[in-house]
Amino acid sequence: MAFYRYLLLVLAVALAPAAAAQAQGVSGRANNIAADLVAEHQPVPGETLMAALVFRPAPGWHGYWSNPGDAGLGMRLDWQLPTGWQAGEPLYPVPHRLLIAGLMNHVYEGDYAVLVPLTVPAGGGAGPVTLAAQWLACTDKVCVPEQASLTLRFPDVAPGQNPFDTWRAALPPLIDRTATFEVEGDLLRIAIPLPASMELADPHLFVGQDRVSADRTVAYARPQAFARDGNVVTADIPLKALVLPAGSPLAQFTPPDRIEGILAFGAEGEGIRFMAEPGNVTGGGRPIGVGPGDSAPLWSLLLAALAGGLLLNLMPCVFPILSLKAMTLARAGESAAGAKREALAYTAGVLLACLAIGGLLLVLRAGGEQVGWAFQLQEPGVVAVLTGLAVLITANFLGLFELPALSFAGSGGAPSAFGTGLLAAFVATPCTGPFMAAALGAALLLPPVEAMLLFALLGLGLALPFLLLGFVPALRSRLPKPGKWMDTFRKVLAVPMGLTALALVWLCWRLGGANFALLVLGAALALISAAWSRRKGLRASAFGGLVASGLLAVSAYQSFERPATEAQSVHDTVAFSEAALAREAAQKPVFLYFTADWCLTCKVNESVAIERDEVRDAFRDAGVVVMRGDWTVRDEAITRFLTSHGAAGVPLYLWYDPNREPQQLPQVLTPDMLVELAEGSEG
Repeated sequence: MAFYRYLLLVLAVALAPAAAAQAQGVSGRANNIAADLVAEHQPVPGETLMAALVFRPAPGWHGYWSNPGDAGLGMRLDWQLPTGWQAGEPLYPVPHRLLIAGLMNHVYEGDYAVLVPLTVPAGGGAGPVTLAAQWLACTDKVCVPEQASLTLRFPDVAPGQNPFDTWRAALPPLIDRTATFEVEGDLLRIAIPLPASMELADPHLFVGQDRVSADRTVAYARPQAFARDGNVVTADIPLKALVLPAGSPLAQFTPPDRIEGILAFGAEGEGIRFMAEPGNVTGGGRPIGVGPGDSAPLWSLLLAALAGGLLLNLMPCVFPILSLKAMTLARAGESAAGAKREALAYTAGVLLACLAIGGLLLVLRAGGEQVGWAFQLQEPGVVAVLTGLAVLITANFLGLFELPALSFAGSGGAPSAFGTGLLAAFVATPCTGPFMAAALGAALLLPPVEAMLLFALLGLGLALPFLLLGFVPALRSRLPKPGKWMDTFRKVLAVPMGLTALALVWLCWRLGGANFALLVLGAALALISAAWSRRKGLRASAFGGLVASGLLAVSAYQSFERPATEAQSVHDTVAFSEAALAREAAQKPVFLYFTADWCLTCKVNESVAIERDEVRDAFRDAGVVVMRGDWTVRDEAITRFLTSHGAAGVPLYLWYDPNREPQQLPQVLTPDMLVELAEGSEG
């Protein structure tokens, strides 16, 4: 794309005189964008004179900012000045975005003025000020290179009617502090000092430079991500690979020592101008301008986290533990004071586990690790431990032995309830990924205190049912009376927990291969054997089971290897990468989805909506490219991309159409939704 832009520049410069002659001399037609050169006042020796290059596009035509974006050309000015005069850098008003065929243009569609400061020397030469200007005039269908030879006019302006007041007000002011930038992989990160009191609605950053590294240019059409931390606004600008012909002189590149640009926000024409120097750009802060609108207010995020925690109680990995613990209250005949103590202890255990997991996540991200929510499920060791726990809890429910925290006798009191809370929150991990991606996605971008508050609300939602049982006697009185049925109910609860264990064994296979999964399962079964033997008083057998479990666990660690398995799909999927997305989205519709084997919502959507024959046929007829990002194991490129779209985890579904703005789809998909998108595409 960069090569073709430079080729277009050469052709435009070569054809400009002929095109202008045809437009003005031969045919007698005026330029499609009329131009005029006006001075603010008569020149004063030793002072700066402001000149305005005024453009008036005809209806349907537009001009370009200094950096035109993916297409178009910037303006070229050739001044003829009296002796000693100097022309400064042109000052542009805030442009706006125009997306055509997947290409982002930085344009002006109405009348606008570019101001140029002219330095008038003391005792310098006098004479006319002339300008040979070249620019590109475009519609949505055609572009015409135009030019004009202009002479600076000094009009007489009545007091209070000076148009320079309006033109100067349209210029974005230059902030009085220097910004900082760094190139980090496929991102250009810019930290702009800006008062926290300044509102930023729908921000967009127009970068003055096109090329920021030897092999990267700005990807103008891709979504930008913004965050605010106090008096600093951080912008993450996506980059794309630069492809040059072999032997091109453009391969020689000197990294920029300064990047200039305009941060636009709010209503049309609002913005500030900045200059940035190389330096370290730290992340974090409250997200702003994420997706189609700003981030949700904190109170709504807290409610969503609380609701997510409540929903976790219905998951197969949590519901059996909650039900069994509730039954202990019925069997033990707890006093009101005892029930409250157990409820508070259980809640404390849940909160501690949720805050510990959330705090570890924030610490890792602050240290530069590219991790998102459910990062622990991308670690084979953590999944192996969860698998062992799920197998042990299943055996406990079947009555093979007793886990102290899940004792059915109800005699453990507060310590047992605290341990149960820790256990419930920890084993809920396989189920929390989808809910946290939806409910607490912003937590990873918020300040630490607010983020930890969200994790605490998740824990409170998880603990709330048992907390209510402890503090509301009417609810406890509705629990069934103790009886033999409770032993049967306990065995019934082993079914959902056993299914959870099988799902975790499958995830072990996906993460580390078949041998790894079998050895992890063998270690868990040996541990069950040791616990059963200890219950029966067979100390030698119990010791042997422990030894066997340890040896199998070590063997599992040694046998671990990433399997080279590819997901089966009815689509001809393309593996996600920034370069592949840029290449395909510029020409064809693209359905991009991010998934993981441990994500329940992802798998349901794939089964119900994505992997359907009617969707495949609709995509094939419309030429839709299906791109898949697999986040089962940690992938820093995917994590950065998710974060740039305000997502803390998977699933994430995006639709790219060369003729429209990218669209983020809801987390619950239907086949009809995808078919309608394909039929509405012009690809």
